[in-house]
Amino acid sequence: MTKKAANSRSGARVVPLRKGTNLQMVRLACPDAAQCSLISESFGLPVLDSDGIRDLHEKLIVNTAAALDEGLGERAMQIHLQRIVGSFVGSAYGAGQFYSRTVSEARDATAKAACDDRNEDIDGPVGFDSAAQRKREFAADMALQAHALSMAAEGAVAAYEHVVGEAWKPFERAVENPGQNVDRKAAELQIAALG
Repeated sequence: MTKKAANSRSGARVVPLRKGTNLQMVRLACPDAAQCSLISESFGLPVLDSDGIRDLHEKLIVNTAAALDEGLGERAMQIHLQRIVGSFVGSAYGAGQFYSRTVSEARDATAKAACDDRNEDIDGPVGFDSAAQRKREFAADMALQAHALSMAAEGAVAAYEHVVGEAWKPFERAVENPGQNVDRKAAELQIAALG
């Protein structure tokens, strides 16, 4: 009986999980309130009400859950909110990644414009911004967007904890046999049928 138990354990396979985006990843990718305030001041952009955005989204999710309370069971509510919060977190993370790319492009363009030996990067006609300036301004706009979305995600995560009673974690699903395509599966079935 011990040999049989040992054989069944060795045949077990480990299922890799596809990691979801979590709030810590959003915090690392998106600018915080202090950085956004500095960006707004430097570029003449509006100062965002970070706490207001967070609180409004928390109330939105809590009120939505209250409206659905009679129609959904406890587990259904948890699944529904899991998906909603996951979309807020995923959106914020995507915005943070895009913001990072725009900052890199703005830095590259600014460094190239500072080099006196390059003719193609000189400023345009009087009254028009240089390409480097436009990239810096675009990166500043993306900073505010990423921060606003990160605050919305923070509010959604807080609402999840308030409604469900436990901390939100990203859904992690099993990777669907990444190395095996349809042709390979079909070939295996055909060979098995041939005996």
